[in-house]
Formats: sequence, structure tokens, C-alpha cells
Amino acid sequence: MVTRDYRVDPDLLKQAAVAEQEDPDRLLRRITAGRVVIPANPRRERAACPVGEGCRVKVNVNVGTSQDLCDPEMEREKAAAALAAGAHALMDLSTGGDLRAVRQMILSFPAPVGTVPVYEAVRRAGNVADLDADLLFRVIREHCEQGVDFLTLHCGVNREVVQSLRDDPRTMGVVSRGGSFHTAMMIARDEENPLWSEFDYLLEILTEYEVVASLGDGMRPGCHDDAMREAKTTEYLNLGRLSRKAHEAGVQRMIEGPGHMPLDQIGYNVRMIKELTKMAPLYLLGPLVTDLAAGYDQISGAIGGAVACQHGANFLCMVSPSEHLGLPRIPDIIEGTRACLLAAHVGDLVQRNAAALDREIRMGKARRDLDWDRQYSLSLFPDRAREIHERDA
Repeated sequence: MVTRDYRVDPDLLKQAAVAEQEDPDRLLRRITAGRVVIPANPRRERAACPVGEGCRVKVNVNVGTSQDLCDPEMEREKAAAALAAGAHALMDLSTGGDLRAVRQMILSFPAPVGTVPVYEAVRRAGNVADLDADLLFRVIREHCEQGVDFLTLHCGVNREVVQSLRDDPRTMGVVSRGGSFHTAMMIARDEENPLWSEFDYLLEILTEYEVVASLGDGMRPGCHDDAMREAKTTEYLNLGRLSRKAHEAGVQRMIEGPGHMPLDQIGYNVRMIKELTKMAPLYLLGPLVTDLAAGYDQISGAIGGAVACQHGANFLCMVSPSEHLGLPRIPDIIEGTRACLLAAHVGDLVQRNAAALDREIRMGKARRDLDWDRQYSLSLFPDRAREIHERDA
């Protein structure tokens, strides 16, 4: 196998190495091996945010308008609140209003930004049955041209996956919006998913714009009972094949993983995805370890995220308290981000990140010395720590 050289801007590599307290040459070797990605479209400025082996676990927060609540200013405030709370990346999942304008607003923040192009493609087509490959690829190209750093692309949802859904039905069916769009598109048009059948063309676009492919988990389980159904595993196998093709083409890629999953199944699933994809960076929603935590799903997701990191996950997507219940407001964003950051820090510890371990050692000494200011500064959430300690003073 001959792998093409990865194009990594030297200044970006240096910034990423400084951020991770890592040797640039070692970091570059991991990028070349496909174990680290740096989402960084050269068409815009943002903080260097390497994701993958040897890097700190990163946290993404989803924002975006909907047809039910289209308030771009609220989404701006959510994005600002997420980054102020410590998030490393944003995803714009907007489906309502002027999508390009909302996306441009989210892209104005100095963090990596991802999107799911099929959302806009379906809206522009009018319905899934009228969405064709030309429109889908045109929207993907437009997102790249606008400066998006990583794209969630449900390339692994193909006819074989649809047959798995029929052979082994699930309680919740397809809960991924992108996965459901591609499934419906294939059934309505009696055609293969173009992101699967024309994957080589997709790689040409991503190569041209230097955008990271986030190979989406269209068959992620939507409830505890669906975690062992066949469709998920069929998609894993497809993602493994696509991951290798992308790597051989010199395209940076990461893999998206399951949503709802019993605690004891997380390690097995993470290790299987890692093995199938040759240790590509893994991006997870949760996983949520119970379906019964409505109103506290941020805790369920943090538990699952920490366990996933123990087995090699690299990137966690925030789950808010309003998950399954309603659209998140700013307090939900802050609470969910903090819970996810806690899981990410636990992940750093189990992955033996030197800076995280040193911080724990320094906190122990600060507590021994009753040095409250140092304890506040070392806490993941200094303002909250200070507020609680000083409220009875």
C-alpha cells in the first residue's frame, strides 16, 4: 500500500504541537499514519485543534437553528457560551432560516467548525426523493469553499446496511437524521448512496479543499435495546473500508461512533471500530449508558464518554440536559459542555496525558496546603469552585 503525503501546513503543525506539548515530528508521524487529524480548512483562521492518539481528548458542541426555533442570535450566544465553558469545536446543524448566513456566523468563531451537508441538500431539494448526487456534491463543495473544517458524511450507509435493518429490525429504527435521509433516499430512488458509490469523487473534493472527513454513524443505536442490532456492525465494516481508502488517498478522516450503549459494551465497540479503521481518531456522541436519565442525559453521556476514552476514544460530542426533551438553551449548553469536559479530562488521565496527570498532582499539593486560590485555578471549573467555597464565608 502506498499512502500519499498528507498536506500539513508547517505553521499549523507547530501551533498544534505547542498546544499539545508534543514534538512536531512525532505529531506529524501520527498524522501521516492516520491516527491524528487537524481539522483546519485553509480558507479561514482558527485555533489548532489536533484530534487523535497522544492528544488531549477534545469536546465538540452542536449548535444550530431549526424550523421550530430559528433564532440565529441565540445560536451565536450558544456558540460563545460553549467556547467560554471550554469546548474545543463547534458543529452547525442548522435546518432553519438562511443556512449560509448562519453558517458564516458560526464560522466567525476561532474554533474548528463542522457541518452535515445532507441537511441543507435535502432542504434545497424539497424532499429526500428529489435529492440527487449532483445536488449533494454541490452542497458539500459549497461548505468546503465557505471554510468548514470537517464534514459529517454518512458514507457507510449503503444498501447492505438497509438490508441489515430489514433482517434485524430495531426498536428505534434510524435515529441519525443524516442516516435517515440517506436511507430514505436510497429506498425512494432505488439507488445506492452516492457517498458510497462515488466515494472516490468525494475524496477528490476533500483533497482539493483540505477538509477532514468525519465518517458518520448513520446507524448509531437510538436506545439501549438497539445496541446489539446488526445494522450498526454492518456500518462499522463499511467505515473500516472507507477509512482505509481515505487514508490511502491522503485525506484526513475520523470516525463517528455509537450513541446509546450499555456500559459493558462500550469498550468492545470502541476497540472494534479502532481496529477496523486502523486506529483512526474516534468521535462519539456519549455514549449514553441508560435511556432513563431524561433531564440528566449530560451525566449519562459523561459516564459513557469517560469509559469510551478509557478504550481509545479521542473526541466527545456534548450531550445536554435537554437531549430527547427539547431544544437546548444557553444554560443547557453550559451544563452539558462542563459534563463533557469532565469526561474528556478523565479520558486524558486514563490515556496518560502528561499535562493532565501533572495537574492532578498539583491539585493534591494545593489541597494539602489549603491553598484555595491555587485549588480554584487548577479546577476544571474555577468560578463554580470559588462560588461554592465562598458562599458561606
